[in-house]
Amino acid sequence: MTLFSKIIAKEIPADIVYEDDDMMAFRDINPVAPVHLLLIPKEPMVNLLHVEECDGIVLGKMMTKAGAIAKAEGLDDFRIVVNNGAGVGQTVFHLHLHILGGRDFSWPPG
Repeated sequence: MTLFSKIIAKEIPADIVYEDDDMMAFRDINPVAPVHLLLIPKEPMVNLLHVEECDGIVLGKMMTKAGAIAKAEGLDDFRIVVNNGAGVGQTVFHLHLHILGGRDFSWPPG
């Protein structure tokens, strides 16, 4: 069971900003921007290499909802990040979107 599964089960507290039957968004405990939210599917998926075609519905809903969540946080400009594997920074192996904003970002990242 991952840390995120425990947050979904309400075994670990989190500052939840959005929740529905399919997903949950909460504030990152180690933010790298003034606004740093994590948006996770409630159905555990390790990362993008482990999703199946049937997961596309939830993933599409997450992308749609990410914009609404960012707007509710007062963001017009924001970045969405998905880390896929330990080599690029994935530390919790439950697929999640980072919604980042509130400061300028450079390009390319990393």
